[in-house]
Amino acid sequence: MAKPAFDTLRALAIASQAIGFITIITLGTLMEEGARYWQGVTLAVMVVFALGIAVARLYRRNKWRKRRDAAHHDGND
Repeated sequence: MAKPAFDTLRALAIASQAIGFITIITLGTLMEEGARYWQGVTLAVMVVFALGIAVARLYRRNKWRKRRDAAHHDGND
């Protein structure tokens, strides 16, 4: 089974990180010194989102491996 050319989780990870960095820069530009707290909150949300995507990728990879192993095992009997 070939991997798909477009990985939705990868695209979601890239988009979320880009949005987070744009938000951090925008907050720093608009709020100046008052933005530090909100920039930290934004960074924390980015990290949590990235960890969630990493867990989803791990789950998807393990699920794919189980299917591949089951198909390989059934073919040898």
